[in-house]
Amino acid sequence: MGSLQLKSIRKAFGDHEVLKGIDLEVNDGEFVIFVGPSGCGKSTLLRVIAGLEDATSGSVRIDGAEVINTPPAKRGIAMVFQSYALYPHLTVKDNMGLGLKQAGTDKAQIEARVAKASGMLSLDPYLARRPAELSGGQRQRVAIGRAIVREPKLFLFDEPLSNLDAALRVQTRLEIAGLHRRLKATMIYVTHDQVEAMTLADKIVVLNAGAVEQIGSPMDLYNKPANLFVAGFIGSPQMNFISSERLPELAQTGVKTIGIRPEHIALSRESGEWKSKVINAEHLGADTILYLETEVTGLLTVRLFGEHRYTADDIVFATPDRTSLHRFDANDRAML
Repeated sequence: MGSLQLKSIRKAFGDHEVLKGIDLEVNDGEFVIFVGPSGCGKSTLLRVIAGLEDATSGSVRIDGAEVINTPPAKRGIAMVFQSYALYPHLTVKDNMGLGLKQAGTDKAQIEARVAKASGMLSLDPYLARRPAELSGGQRQRVAIGRAIVREPKLFLFDEPLSNLDAALRVQTRLEIAGLHRRLKATMIYVTHDQVEAMTLADKIVVLNAGAVEQIGSPMDLYNKPANLFVAGFIGSPQMNFISSERLPELAQTGVKTIGIRPEHIALSRESGEWKSKVINAEHLGADTILYLETEVTGLLTVRLFGEHRYTADDIVFATPDRTSLHRFDANDRAML
């Protein structure tokens, strides 16, 4: 119903290769998120799947059928963009049903599908309003509803929450997660926000410079990053990286870099492995983030759960959890 297979997808603009041979398999009903820094190719890859960009080479199969030369309207996909792309002169109801109307769908069927989608997204009170009368979150729900009524094989989301404020981002994220559970549809979602990726995805595809760095579940990527890039990109605050030359007692043969996540470092005022000075303290209520300067490791980030009354210039002792260390070789690959 909604499987996707990408094989050796390449995309070049002139001499600049944006996608460098992407292979990916998405199972029916999966929620897959493309994540990576700006310019990594994630939106271009989504547009190739949608047919809005032509691949330079490679294969795109939806439900086993090759669609690389199929126009977007016939691929069985629906796309939700960062911009809501709503018609300002149409009501919410008419915006949601416009695509079906243009396709010649029976009026009664349009009414039924719009009513169903509206109920899912709590849009019933707003059906007679126009986009200018809605909040940003409501407009995005209308855009999602417009996609739902098409009953596509694939839902494609291109940074749909980027224009929303922090509170609306959380609310809409919850709505999208609930929608996925109810529809059991295949969804592919692009974001640069790792919180969205970690909280929504069944499977995350980490992209960097047009290539796939790692594919896996959120916790697989967090606990077992394949390389230095993934280890540094997934997780906030970022993993600490320390040259093995500074920590020969923790290194092994072939280890170039040792990684330790901020939450895997214990802190004490009395004793510990690395005597440190607090450079800055961020008191967030639920967490306390400390930036330390140590003679052994250099700059070190520590995350403590809850409120801790450390301040700048305090002398403390940091001790890493040795069972939670990550080791990387000279090629930046993770070592078992």
